[in-house]
Amino acid sequence: MFFKKKTEKKTYDKSSKKPVIKTSICNGEQVAGFKDINTGSFEEVMLIKNPDDLASFKEMYDITEKIEKIY
Repeated sequence: MFFKKKTEKKTYDKSSKKPVIKTSICNGEQVAGFKDINTGSFEEVMLIKNPDDLASFKEMYDITEKIEKIY
């Protein structure tokens, strides 16, 4: 109750994937995930509803750089 839940650190293949936020043009819904550099396929990880969700995603995968948005 008094302690913050620790987020589990996860990893991804930095040589073949890059973190991106996929944004819907219609309703603005945002999904964080990874885009394969070679094939262009997108792997969804989590829905982003507010800035706290984005911070949680970045902390979970230890991402410090700015994340690109794709449409």
